[in-house]
Amino acid sequence: MTGRYDGPVIDPHHHLWDLSLQRHPWLHKARASGEEMVFGSLAPILRDYGIDDYRADAARQNVVATVHVEAGWSDAHPLEESRWLDCLDRSSGVAKRYIARVPLDGPDAVRLLEAEAQNPSVVGIRDILSWHSDPAKSFTLRGDRMADSAWRAGLAHASQLGLVFELMLYPWQMDQALELVRDFPDTLFVLNHGGSPADRSEDGMALWRRGLRALGKGPNVRLKISDLVAYDNDWTLETLRPVIEHCLDCFGPERAMFASDFPVAGLHASFDEVYWVFRTVAAQLSLDEQRDLFFATANDTYRPGLADPAEIGRGRHA
Repeated sequence: MTGRYDGPVIDPHHHLWDLSLQRHPWLHKARASGEEMVFGSLAPILRDYGIDDYRADAARQNVVATVHVEAGWSDAHPLEESRWLDCLDRSSGVAKRYIARVPLDGPDAVRLLEAEAQNPSVVGIRDILSWHSDPAKSFTLRGDRMADSAWRAGLAHASQLGLVFELMLYPWQMDQALELVRDFPDTLFVLNHGGSPADRSEDGMALWRRGLRALGKGPNVRLKISDLVAYDNDWTLETLRPVIEHCLDCFGPERAMFASDFPVAGLHASFDEVYWVFRTVAAQLSLDEQRDLFFATANDTYRPGLADPAEIGRGRHA
């Protein structure tokens, strides 16, 4: 046993929102209807979630920088989310970098991508691909977008601009994703939420394990281990451990990173519980490997430009 990592943490996936702006249709729909969505009831997060709220949740975890990931801002108001973030006090390191939302098959995709890329805080794009036969669990209207020529043209332009692509999908879409990452070898893909193991049946988990193993062989794919409690609401350390260990086995610490997905993960666990699980499972690894998972992989992927005190004066893993 090497001990638990206690150095600086980068959280590479969380969301902020101000509901008074009326810019998050999915949250306003849930507030109006009371209907449950893919994560269950959203009632606990149907409130503003700002930098101070995040800092309060993360106060005990030594988070020094974060990546804000697009939070379902209305497509009718493009570019606004990044501009809203620009106006916040981000001196604490919260939302130091952004993942913006651009529909890659939209008629204005090129202009919007170029505008986002001009913002030095924007390091990537997310256009959610998670399709489910049950509309209540689907994040997109079509299941074939990864093969669509217009969508792929948008992805190619994002890649030319040096933007990371955040890949959010379900395990039954991983075969399509494998073709995609092979066809775009110069694009850096980051698979969200551990590949979303939503079907907890034996067959469903086997499909997830196979798909994650295949994607893990792609040198241009990295993995965020995040919000696993969304797919395991009655989680325990021992139910989450094998999922995390499979993620690590497929990608290795140098291509994986722990992330909170707050406040969404807060529907099923506290911030401290999420990171307690991460720290407990990771404690079997070397301190260098733990540093990768909590800090270095995210620092390399999203380029916040932070110096790791443990790395100053020596090369990484020297």
